Amino acid sequence: MTILTGYKPTKMALLELKNKHKRAKKGHKLLKDKQEGLMKAFMDVIREVQKKRKQVEAELGEVFKKLLIASAVIPHPEYLETALMVPTTKVELNVTTENVMSVKLANIQGKVEGNILGYGFHETSGELDTALTSLREILPLLLELAEMEKKAERMADELEKTRRRVNALEHVMIPNLQDTMKFISQVLEENGRMEKIISMIVKAKTA
Repeated sequence: MTILTGYKPTKMALLELKNKHKRAKKGHKLLKDKQEGLMKAFMDVIREVQKKRKQVEAELGEVFKKLLIASAVIPHPEYLETALMVPTTKVELNVTTENVMSVKLANIQGKVEGNILGYGFHETSGELDTALTSLREILPLLLELAEMEKKAERMADELEKTRRRVNALEHVMIPNLQDTMKFISQVLEENGRMEKIISMIVKAKTA
């Protein structure tokens, strides 16, 4: 039994504790509901992440194969390095937020601009053109995957915070309030019995 300090065994203190206990129970229920809703949303995102990651990994694997072929058919390695040295494509990101179970999540919209084939064709190969074109095509998928993984990370952090708060209420605060209320109730009952006994003694002496 853990008795909270700072509370005298009075009816006012007992009333205050009962109000705190009521608010704690209500807060615990709200947090449990949030935890359950957030877990469901988190699992939905995790499933989407797994599906999207498989797609991205498969398509990136194809791009890497094409790059290997391109590097093999280009006569001099420095030609490939020179061709890829100056970036000619940029990605503009527009980030908005949405609120899911009191958690702010980022939505990322990406726009790819520029010609990814920003080099002369004399010393390169068609295989390199194909590889880089494929890479540009999967950039939106990479952005989608990054968005989903960031959402999963934010949800996981919030789930852990919520779990700790639920446990603190369930295993510490609410039991301590209950123990303290029980102790004060027992003291008040004992005081009430003593007052009755004293009153009966006084009456008997004055009778």
